[in-house]
Amino acid sequence: MNDIRQPAAVATQNGNEERNAPALKGVRRALEVLEHLAIHQGRATDVAEALGVSWTTLHRTLSQLEQDGFLARDPDTNRYGIGPRMWFIGTSYLANHPVVEVAQPYLETGIEGIDFTVQLVERSGRLSVVLYSRHATGEVITKATYGCHFPLHCGSKGQVLLAHAKPDFIEEYLAGHLEKLTPDTETSPNAMREILAEIRELGYGRTVGDVQRFTASLAAPVFDRHDRVVASVCFICVRSVFRDEMRESLLREELLRTSNSISFGLGWRPGTT
Repeated sequence: MNDIRQPAAVATQNGNEERNAPALKGVRRALEVLEHLAIHQGRATDVAEALGVSWTTLHRTLSQLEQDGFLARDPDTNRYGIGPRMWFIGTSYLANHPVVEVAQPYLETGIEGIDFTVQLVERSGRLSVVLYSRHATGEVITKATYGCHFPLHCGSKGQVLLAHAKPDFIEEYLAGHLEKLTPDTETSPNAMREILAEIRELGYGRTVGDVQRFTASLAAPVFDRHDRVVASVCFICVRSVFRDEMRESLLREELLRTSNSISFGLGWRPGTT
């Protein structure tokens, strides 16, 4: 009896898989649309071209996501962006993020006399994603606030995360297109390998003018109890600060103190693994 029933069960299972395939494909397409629009707001035709799908197929997906509140469309430009329900999901992620919970008290301290933005950042695919951002004093630095994300090779925060990624991911990343945000953005794979090796040796990263011409940054890794890099702490300031060696040194000392404190709070103990 078992020999007779098994093929029927397999056939039923395969039939279910075939029926579920279109639904799973639709879910995958919706997720691709959401991820794309999180980085590049645009019209339906822009998204269709970027994702390589037909406009008619994509229009149904966009309409459903807009109707359900996951996307929002500007009626004047017809450009789509992330909607309120996606914001709810994102904030729920942050509210329960163990690294943010441990890190926040250490990130809220400031340095007298230096205007800078402090960030807590993690890697998501090829991007550095800001989990927390606070400006210490003075004017807010543009594109350094919460919600501004950049490719990993741009800025010290992403370079630190890339430096501590697995070797195969690093090579895959460097083999792809490296976007140039300013004339000072490093896009040479060989030069980037040297930068990443230096970050691992020194324990921090440093960039000037590669994300915005007028800014500079320092970043250091955050380790968990398994000695894995789970985030980076980044200080962003106007580049003129780095012309003063004492002020830059003060920032670097505070950065390393902050990143080490967060790592200890997560159970990291250097040299124990």
